[in-house]
Amino acid sequence: MKKTRPFGINTTCTHVGELKDEQFKGAISPLYMSTSYEFDNVDVKRYPRYFNTPNQEALCKKIAALEKTEDALIFGSGMAAISHTMLAFLQKGDHVILQETLYGGTYNFVVEEFDKFGIEYSFTKDLKIESFLVEIKSNTKVVFIETPSNPLLKIVDIEAIASLAKRNGLISMIDNTFASPINQTPVDFGIDIMIHSATKYMGGHSDILAGAVAASEEHIKQIWNLAKNLGGSLSDFTVWMLERSLKTMNLRVKCQSENALKMAEYLEKNAHVTKVYYPGLKSHEDYELAKAQMKYFGGMLSFELNEGINAMEFQHKLSIIKPSMSLAGVESTVLSPTQTSHALLSAEERAKQGIKDGLIRFSVGIEEVEDLIADIEQALDSL
Repeated sequence: MKKTRPFGINTTCTHVGELKDEQFKGAISPLYMSTSYEFDNVDVKRYPRYFNTPNQEALCKKIAALEKTEDALIFGSGMAAISHTMLAFLQKGDHVILQETLYGGTYNFVVEEFDKFGIEYSFTKDLKIESFLVEIKSNTKVVFIETPSNPLLKIVDIEAIASLAKRNGLISMIDNTFASPINQTPVDFGIDIMIHSATKYMGGHSDILAGAVAASEEHIKQIWNLAKNLGGSLSDFTVWMLERSLKTMNLRVKCQSENALKMAEYLEKNAHVTKVYYPGLKSHEDYELAKAQMKYFGGMLSFELNEGINAMEFQHKLSIIKPSMSLAGVESTVLSPTQTSHALLSAEERAKQGIKDGLIRFSVGIEEVEDLIADIEQALDSL
């Protein structure tokens, strides 16, 4: 593709990494479903488990361009991306620092699996930079953050973490799922490795399961060296669908972010709501930090209903907004983290993170805000 100047974000989403249909001149990338390719007299010996089929390579170029990195890799799920990346940089005797509030799947992976590998880990007591600093040991190799966090939308100072990591010779990793590359590009602040559940905003239509990692060529090669042995690659049909979905990511995420801010402002004023967690609200404790490192504030928020209003009954009364397990689709969804994303944590662990039984996580879609508000009003009225 001829490029005379930096592309805008919509052009990057649409055209970077696309494959040309040389045979029929179709307008979209062709899909190569083969799992077997020629091996003799070829520049690249292609095999799906090596992450180098035509569609895999093309998609990685698009993701790397969106995260402003040299390279990227795609996996079968977000947790595959997280687990492959951590294990690529940690071995027996090493230590990793993780922030206190994390996606439940990441937390479970660490506490249930790392002891088997002889990997040490520490969770910070809060998200202040001092709490990360005190956890550094002589064997610390990695610092892992997630911002905004799931499900309480806490914000971590990305630049401070990146600086701390560089001063101490650590690899910095961030779960950038909630923000997406549209709202936040951590490499601009010095983070080494960006990780995504591509199921979410990259996919955006609740029909794809995938993970992604973006980083330097050197770091991606180290992850690839492990990944080719563990075999967590992605089918080319899903790769093709994900490339299709990324074309509209900026349009979707921008709309979802604008809607989420309006919904957060509405809920904050609602007499039936006790608390709203959204970094775009000036009442949020990390509003200024979020404003400094995010372009928009994202499409995710959480809220708590007044005591006496059953969170599950409320969700069952909704009509347009769907009680559903995942997030970031074009349709608005809600769920109770205690029963889904953080269900495997004990009640004590959830309480330590501030996740209450009545907490509702709200993934705001692209619908008209007036319709979403009307749906919430009718659900509350029926209760």
